[in-house]
Amino acid sequence: MRTHAIIILGVLATFTAVGAITGTITKKDGEKYRGAVRWSNREKAYLLKEGKIEHTIKEDETAGIDIEKPDGFDAVVAQVESGQADAAIPALQKIVKDYAHLQWDMIAGRYLAEAYIAADKPSEAKKVCDDIIKGEPSAQYRGDLAPAYWSALLSLNQRSSLEKWLEKAEKGDDRFSRGAALIMRGNIALKDGKETAEACRKALADGYLRVILLYKNVEGAEKLQPEALFRAAYCFEKLGQSVRADFMRTELKSSYASSPWAKK
Repeated sequence: MRTHAIIILGVLATFTAVGAITGTITKKDGEKYRGAVRWSNREKAYLLKEGKIEHTIKEDETAGIDIEKPDGFDAVVAQVESGQADAAIPALQKIVKDYAHLQWDMIAGRYLAEAYIAADKPSEAKKVCDDIIKGEPSAQYRGDLAPAYWSALLSLNQRSSLEKWLEKAEKGDDRFSRGAALIMRGNIALKDGKETAEACRKALADGYLRVILLYKNVEGAEKLQPEALFRAAYCFEKLGQSVRADFMRTELKSSYASSPWAKK
């Protein structure tokens, strides 16, 4: 127990003080700037210091940003994925705050929301997402945060909002979000059908199997296939189809051995 506490304190210590956040900003005209970056909400601009030169780059002038990963981020994510969600929450809260509008707030926000959902605190998960969405409305239907946001809406039974954003994701041009929406369709079918045989068949047909078939060997497959395979195996097991369930588990563990879904 004492060792576990020391590990947690060590992870938190990584985030007690954030110095300069380093990254590269690419403007729409192709110019690139690299240096210490911070976001000015008042100016709606990135303030970047490149040596002794300071740049103010308006958001509408920006083609992309690439911010260095926060120190210790992987360790915090590992806590969430290994079932130590409560322990990871303080560090994730700090990343979301310190990296506001700097790429990692969205990614950390996803894991923070997932940690709250794992702790049976969907209202807190939704609040995390809502705070980020205020600055980035598209996060409701595309990108890393969206699936966690949808899970919070599902847990809170806010179906009209959930349906709105799923439809937008399904009609959008972001492949990951379209695939994630299919997985959520499966989750909805299972929840609504109380995991009956009919619900499992619907979840497979509407969601999980479609991801497994349509998103195999494509860019970003590793972000979608593991969960789809895990959930498909669960459904086949519930249907008494152990051979198919074993096939899904074998595929998961052989193709995505490093995924947290393969370790469940």
